Amino acid sequence: MRFLETLFEGLLWNSRLVVLFAVVASLCTGFAMFYIATVDAWYLLTHLPDYLDPHLTTETRADLRATMVTHVVEIIDGYLLATVMLIFSLGLYELFISKIEQANHSEASSSVLLITSLDDLKNRLAKVILMILIVKFFERALEMDFADALEMVQFAGGIALIGLALYLSHAADHGNGRSKEEH
Repeated sequence: MRFLETLFEGLLWNSRLVVLFAVVASLCTGFAMFYIATVDAWYLLTHLPDYLDPHLTTETRADLRATMVTHVVEIIDGYLLATVMLIFSLGLYELFISKIEQANHSEASSSVLLITSLDDLKNRLAKVILMILIVKFFERALEMDFADALEMVQFAGGIALIGLALYLSHAADHGNGRSKEEH
């Protein structure tokens, strides 16, 4: 009976290795997002000379500028999403498979990449996702045309809610007893 129990517990413990599929898939997805955002950045930089064209009208230049700023926001969004996937991948690995010794002993390692619990992973991902949402809000704000005062008040309310979300996430860190060095 003890043999079956040991065998079952070993099988149960080793079943955590299925998380490796999520780790590898998340890492590949993160790399793909880094690639996509970098290609977008490259194309933005190659189109920069178009902005210097002396034949552009003021209106055309303003439209081009708005388009370029929107692309910059999309690039930031892509890099943030890639970062989420990287943090998720590293967090899953550290929580379910093994500690990453190189990260623990490296002076260059960021405290963002060292995950100690599922709550820690969740909190770090939530902060990056909040940043993605802020970037998306900013991206949409660039495209907005206000028809009346109510739309402007709603927009201001959105900005206030973003500020509140940032304040609450910052307050939660200090409420958890985290030191300033961790930020």
